[in-house]
Amino acid sequence: MTSRYAIYYAPDDTSNLWRFGTEWLGRDPLTGAALPQPAIEGLDAGFVAAATAAPRHYGFHATLKPPFALAPGTYAAHLIHALDDFAARQAPFAAPRLELARFGSFLAFALAAPDDRMTALAAGCVRDFDRFRAPPTEAELATRRKAGLSGQQEALLAKWGYPYVMEAFRFHMSLTGSLPTDDLDRIEDALRPVVGPFCAAPLPVESLCLYWQKERSAPFTLIKRFLLRGANERLTA
Repeated sequence: MTSRYAIYYAPDDTSNLWRFGTEWLGRDPLTGAALPQPAIEGLDAGFVAAATAAPRHYGFHATLKPPFALAPGTYAAHLIHALDDFAARQAPFAAPRLELARFGSFLAFALAAPDDRMTALAAGCVRDFDRFRAPPTEAELATRRKAGLSGQQEALLAKWGYPYVMEAFRFHMSLTGSLPTDDLDRIEDALRPVVGPFCAAPLPVESLCLYWQKERSAPFTLIKRFLLRGANERLTA
């Protein structure tokens, strides 16, 4: 099987943030439809299309549980049931506002301040659903290691199948693929006034989203949203 699942944060699909993010990337992961990308002063259409190709494949999101193939003996129905149960035990919350940030060679929305609740939610997703994750192939491990991992990241890769989880987790919603610094400067300068309205208020965290990829060359689609329904003051993980 080459299909994969991922547990992501995605804003409400009626929100202005969702509308901006999906249009900027040029694809709606809920419907699978290609979307006309916005005309941004100082950026030509071809440049924007190329710069957003990598995140367009994954859909607008922030990763909580990175993409994984199902482990032998586990099934999508079991994963969906477990995710619904997990979401029922988590309380919705308001995370810090968003801001534009550089993550190495790509641009993303990030939280303007650290947030223990978001970190706990991501850690809970990684840990609670690891029983559904098939071990990565040697080819997948080799691909991850090409980035030049630290000792900590290598240990996380060995334990969780991904090097940027748990203590290495940083919430982000990718807006570009890997680009030269000059290109990142151009995009950041052009987007800063456009994204102001999305960076002015706390970020509502009210649901978890299950994304699915039919095969490795296929784009990810949002197949189910799970509302956070817990009443705890803090998230459990």
